[in-house]
Amino acid sequence: MSTLVHDLDLPEISLADGNFDQRRAMRSALDPSLWLLRNPFGFAVLRYEDVVGILRDKRWHSASGRIPELLGITREDFISRQRGSILSAEGDVHVRLRRLVAPAFSPRAADRLRPFMREVINGLIDPVASTGRAEFVADITEPYPIPIICELLGAPKGDWQLFSRLASDILEVFSADLADKLDLVMDAQRELEAYTRELIADRRSRPADDLLTDLIAAEEAGDRLSNDELVMMVNAVIVGGTDTTRNQLGCATALFADHPEQWKLLAERPELAGRAVEETMRYFGAVRGTVRFASCDIEYRNVVFPAGTFMSIGLAEANRQPDVFTDPEVFDITSTAADQPQLTFGSGIHYCLGASLARAELQEALPLLARRLPNLKIDGDITWKPDGVGIFGPALMNITFDAGH
Repeated sequence: MSTLVHDLDLPEISLADGNFDQRRAMRSALDPSLWLLRNPFGFAVLRYEDVVGILRDKRWHSASGRIPELLGITREDFISRQRGSILSAEGDVHVRLRRLVAPAFSPRAADRLRPFMREVINGLIDPVASTGRAEFVADITEPYPIPIICELLGAPKGDWQLFSRLASDILEVFSADLADKLDLVMDAQRELEAYTRELIADRRSRPADDLLTDLIAAEEAGDRLSNDELVMMVNAVIVGGTDTTRNQLGCATALFADHPEQWKLLAERPELAGRAVEETMRYFGAVRGTVRFASCDIEYRNVVFPAGTFMSIGLAEANRQPDVFTDPEVFDITSTAADQPQLTFGSGIHYCLGASLARAELQEALPLLARRLPNLKIDGDITWKPDGVGIFGPALMNITFDAGH
């Protein structure tokens, strides 16, 4: 017998105000059989099996293109631009785009950038290594992804500063005061679009060993990406691959500072980098949640969710579920327990397209940081970005370490 979700008597949880530890404490205090909660936007699932179940159900669509509406933004020129992205596309459009571009985002494609990643991270460490201190966000995490994305796309080094400025402005799309920054975001999007079209024209005549050339060449059964779609993909790479990497590197390093024996171990055994990345993302992921909406009336677990219902997905909570992960409250980069995959990259058709690139960036950065910043400690309090659903990480994090490495 099915029940309309609005008729259920459910406790309410605030994903906007309550932090992760408060939400988890509340969840653990509830009846374990209670799988669904209310929140200010609609409903929420926090248990691993339901998180995976919702993310893998194609009827639940990504709400990324509808976030402006939730913030009260009605400008159609802005909203339509967001909906045209692969990050929010659905159905046949999404399947086609993923099919065409997936080879360009393969592990092998990411691996060819690993030497450059090491060069970038060493170049960022060099100026602070002799001082024994750094403001980790400004000195390391903020500048780390941009040169890699430029190299990935084939943008010349002389344009790195331009890309950095445009990325910073475009990423204001995640700001709580987005309504006040629409013109800034859209101006940056238009400037990037003009630049990208020039870069595409150049790559069509002079192919290179880079992502843009791979995307131009991508073809299946005579189908290719249009120029507009290529421009959209470049914007998606910047939006999806910049702030996520910055914040995850910051979260991981803050976590290691609380576990100095693990930091020392990673420096001594860099082969643990792959496991270290998965464990840091499980234990303290920068993407703590996501949002879906019902594209039609959906029945799940004998509950009917009317079309348009918003569902918050608690990735961080699912990653610490006791009956899914062995000793979920223990951070251990040597653990080889046969647990389920961590969910910070998501699941289902919207599983992070750039997961291989992000893994490679973190796998190269963390062991080098551990070796060159020994005896890492947090100096003072970390200033964190607002907690809740979305991308989370340190905004200011002063560190000290043994100098001269």
